[in-house]
Amino acid sequence: MTQEDITTNDTLIGSLLESISEVIRSLELLKSETGSFLECACYFYRVSVVLMEIQTGESSITCPTDVIESLSESIETAKYLLEITQESNGPESTTDLTSIEAGFQGVVKQVGETLQSIPEAIIDEEEYIGVVVQSLSNEMQNANFGDGSKSEILQNIQQKISGRHAQEELVSEEQIETDLYPSDPEVSYASYLSESQPDIPSQSTYVSSQRKYGDLSESQMSEIPDIPSQSTIVSSSQRKYGTQSESQSQVSEIVDIPSQSTYVSSIQRKYGTQSESQSQMSEIPDISIRSTNVSSRQRKYGTLSESLSMLPQVTQFMEPPYQAFICPLTKEVMEDPVTTETGVTCERQAVTEWFEKFGDSDEISCPVTGQKLTTGLSPNLVLKTIIGEWKVRNEGARIKVAHAALSLGGSESMVIDALRDLQMTCEGKEYNKLKVREAGIIQLLDRYLTYRSKDVRYELLQLLKTLADEDTDEGKEMIVNTLAMSCVIKFLGSSHQTVRHAALALLLELSKSQHACKKIGNATGAILMLVTSKYNEESDAFASETADQILKNLEKFPHNIKQMAESGLLEPLLIHLAEGSEETQVVMAAYLVEIDIGHEKKINVAEKACPALLRLVQSENIEARRAAFKALAHISLYHPNKQILVEVGIIKIMVEEIFTKRMFSDLMNSRNEAATILANILESGVEHETFEVNTTGHTLGSDYFVYNIIQMLKNSSPDDLNIDLIRILLSLSKSPRAMATIVSVIKETDASFAMIELINNPHEELGVGALKLLIALTPFIGHTLSERLCKTRGQPENLIQCPAEANLITEKHAVSAKLLAKLPHQNLTLNLALVNESIVSEILHAIHLIQRSGTRTSRYATDFLEGLVGILVRFTTTLYEPQMMYLAKNYDLTSVFADLLMKTSSDEVQRLSATGLENLSSTTMNLSRPPQVRNTKFMGSLSMPRSFSLRSSKKKQVETCAIHRGVCSAKATFCLVEANAVTKLLACLQSDKTEVVESALSAICTLLDEKVDVEQSLNMLSGMNAVELIINAVKEHKKESLLQKAFWIIDKFLIRGGQRYAFGISQDRMLSGMLVSAFHRGDGNTRQMAENILRRLDKMPSFSLYMTERVTSETP
Repeated sequence: MTQEDITTNDTLIGSLLESISEVIRSLELLKSETGSFLECACYFYRVSVVLMEIQTGESSITCPTDVIESLSESIETAKYLLEITQESNGPESTTDLTSIEAGFQGVVKQVGETLQSIPEAIIDEEEYIGVVVQSLSNEMQNANFGDGSKSEILQNIQQKISGRHAQEELVSEEQIETDLYPSDPEVSYASYLSESQPDIPSQSTYVSSQRKYGDLSESQMSEIPDIPSQSTIVSSSQRKYGTQSESQSQVSEIVDIPSQSTYVSSIQRKYGTQSESQSQMSEIPDISIRSTNVSSRQRKYGTLSESLSMLPQVTQFMEPPYQAFICPLTKEVMEDPVTTETGVTCERQAVTEWFEKFGDSDEISCPVTGQKLTTGLSPNLVLKTIIGEWKVRNEGARIKVAHAALSLGGSESMVIDALRDLQMTCEGKEYNKLKVREAGIIQLLDRYLTYRSKDVRYELLQLLKTLADEDTDEGKEMIVNTLAMSCVIKFLGSSHQTVRHAALALLLELSKSQHACKKIGNATGAILMLVTSKYNEESDAFASETADQILKNLEKFPHNIKQMAESGLLEPLLIHLAEGSEETQVVMAAYLVEIDIGHEKKINVAEKACPALLRLVQSENIEARRAAFKALAHISLYHPNKQILVEVGIIKIMVEEIFTKRMFSDLMNSRNEAATILANILESGVEHETFEVNTTGHTLGSDYFVYNIIQMLKNSSPDDLNIDLIRILLSLSKSPRAMATIVSVIKETDASFAMIELINNPHEELGVGALKLLIALTPFIGHTLSERLCKTRGQPENLIQCPAEANLITEKHAVSAKLLAKLPHQNLTLNLALVNESIVSEILHAIHLIQRSGTRTSRYATDFLEGLVGILVRFTTTLYEPQMMYLAKNYDLTSVFADLLMKTSSDEVQRLSATGLENLSSTTMNLSRPPQVRNTKFMGSLSMPRSFSLRSSKKKQVETCAIHRGVCSAKATFCLVEANAVTKLLACLQSDKTEVVESALSAICTLLDEKVDVEQSLNMLSGMNAVELIINAVKEHKKESLLQKAFWIIDKFLIRGGQRYAFGISQDRMLSGMLVSAFHRGDGNTRQMAENILRRLDKMPSFSLYMTERVTSETP
């Protein structure tokens, strides 16, 4: 496209714009009660904006000539309609007025159709222009402010102008965005109309705004600004293409929209100069300073900004300041005018500063006339009143102008200017804030919270802060009820410091209202963000201090305090707990139970909360006592808090609650809570024997305390209380002295029956606790418990319950089996009660199930397995009973134990299996018999042919066990050799658990008994490298009983093997040292065995001063 074509196109558009401007002014001057003419003027104005944008866009696009001509014809039609209106009576004639309105409606639709005909290729390079054109076209084609039919007047005018044929039928009413000029799709006016309140005025009708604000006089009606002339448009084109004609150079250019740097420069003037890099920053250092231009004071009262003056309709006339309002010194509108002796009126502060410049009062002169003056000043109240009235008139107009701008959702600069004007208008003026609220502007502001521009967000937050800053809470409540507080909270995480600070300042102002505090606290993540800002003092001190003030204000609402604690800020909760009213303390105590406190803060919480909680416990308020008990129980669960709880005297108070409070006198039955707290403290490992529980000096381990606890257990206390009483006894049982007291009291009160009955309780936790207590008592009164267990209905067989799957094993399964395994093994009554083939089958099945499940088991599977193996072991201790012998043979317990030695990761199972093999092997010699020899003399006397021989000529020889000198098997005689258990027992000697090694040595010792062939046993063990394994075990483990067994076996090797083993044993220096140490420091048996070995190794003389009688080699 040539420069000439561009100039021609601009000329045509410029002429069209001038015509549109004339029509707009004429329509605005018409007095119509319906407002249709004013609505039509708005449509024409929007068309002019589209045309200007097409010409001033960044891409080289032009409007087709036929489109411009068609638009010009439509505008000419509008002019003829205006002439007809002026010639007739207009509004006085209803019929004529309706017809003319219908004519204007037809013109609007024609213009919409013309815009629809702009080729898409023309505006493809400027996509947003296409959206605007399409939106405006559809809206104009759907316009309806007449009677809905085309006027005859319009048809006559069209024929008179061009004689054109009637245009094509209107396009389909497809609805898209209906924004005037959306600079950002997020805040388009169409989207706002679909989301906001229905009473917000449409951009296509300003009459509704007039009705809302009241009828305006003719002098108050604002003028529609002139559409820029052709020269102005060409001027913008010249900036685009680089040329300018002589006539065009005389036309001023359109004012550029001020950038953020403009605002920074205003801040620089207030704070001083800055470096070049700082002057380019868009961040404003102090959010409390309003960003304005040089003429902010002038603009505040007199004129509109450039962007606001381009609105299609200004609802009220902006009255400029009169010269009398301007101070000759400041050149600004006066706030407090005073008159000097010379009759000059100035701003009081300015003239006072003028006087201060003179050192001598006689030299003071008038700043205007230069005449001599005194310092006397007279307030000009009349002028001050007039200025005040003028401000009120203009401020009301500015609010309505800003309302229109925000309703349209225009360009960014228009939005920013509207927000600034509102802020300046409302600052310090409650009446203006009220008018802003009544005008529905706060509802308009909600959609701008999602605006992308940080400048818009900043100005919006500043305006909201100004609106919230008032003596009453009405404005604050309206803001929090209208706006999405979650959007404001998101600004706390903005990357722009100014936005963050503005959001904090707004929240600080809002938080002064209790209702707003609740709304802010309910916003997702609000308190967490504020707590984070509070602790971020090093990087942003202002944000930290402001967030701290906000959080203090938010404490007005108790739920906010809970959220602060959940976010890591516990101080408010602890302070209100210690210093608040009793009602507040109850709420805070309840919050302590509900929130999850980190371990690093639990001790601090206990230190600050416990004194207040103990005061609540001792109060008469039932709710307060209940909340305090629950909080103390929660605190006592953390064992490191034990010392703090003890120091505040909680033990004595809890014991008093347990023993002296009666249910009928305490509606909440504090016994249960007190017992829970005391059990928690004792389980933490506190030294209970030194703490007195009453004024008479009784301690927690005393007969008095234990007796009362056991009596409460016997007297069928509530299940919850019994659980905690058992926990207390279990904790005391860890002390030998206290355990002796417990055993003594149980024997004295015969309380064992009551404890055994508790295991049948349906409350599983109570049953588990009772079983654990019985296990702890087993070493002291095991036989008594066994006898009484057998006399209890359904016991002991009900204690063995094997689940179908390993992952279903519960704690009760495990402790039940454990009890049966721990009760004295030699108690025949209990063993016979358990002898039942179905029970043994269940046990073996459960063992196999656990082994097969591997890692897919319950956390209690190992304990359950240990208990089951222990039950099998107890059967091997009474093999003299035929039923036990049958059971051991029938289920091949030797092979079962041998397999368990290697197929388990539990040391206790290995120990028990080795013990079971020891018990079984001890009876092998009695069960093993020499092979029976048949009498062959009779058979030999019979002479039979070889072909009739009944057996082979080779006789089948029956193998005998070399060690037991008879026929042996793992199942029938429990032979360890036949069961291949010896190798597995030797492998157990390498365990790091002393108990496992000792049990394995005990089982091996049964193979060296005097009844067996010791020589054969030694040869077998030697071939398995047993000596080296035993010596290594001696080096690692120092237990006396284990050393005795190991030394006994080594002595056997030396006695029977002689020099074959002596040389190898004597070469081990560490063993020799250990033998010497045992000889000097061991007990009697160990010392004797060590001496025997040293003597056989020629490490000491054959005669010993320590021996008083002949030493014999006997099994330890």
